[in-house]
Amino acid sequence: MDDADPIEQALHTARALVLADLAARDVADAEVVSMVEESLTHRRWWVGQWPEGVAFVTGLVAQDVQDALLEHHGRWPLCPVCDAGDPHALDIEPELGADPHWVCAKARVVVARVGSLG
Repeated sequence: MDDADPIEQALHTARALVLADLAARDVADAEVVSMVEESLTHRRWWVGQWPEGVAFVTGLVAQDVQDALLEHHGRWPLCPVCDAGDPHALDIEPELGADPHWVCAKARVVVARVGSLG
């Protein structure tokens, strides 16, 4: 692997940021880490087909893991902003863009950058 390869750098950054958020919410077990790795494999192919999308990899990996967790474990990450009502997950914004953030769509607030959930 070439450390100067921007695609590999973006994938490693995405992995680190998403794992940091998973660890911050105590859900980074082996099964979930495997979900991250599966997403990275898919996104490596995806960005290989569309290199201009390299800046979007972190948000896409976060969304992939969020979708996989919903299917297997439930909503993640739960919104820390809303106290009342049904628990709901945070969304990624922009959906396809650089510098992704976790946001509460209900309260219309940015909670944290991907990689900075605390």
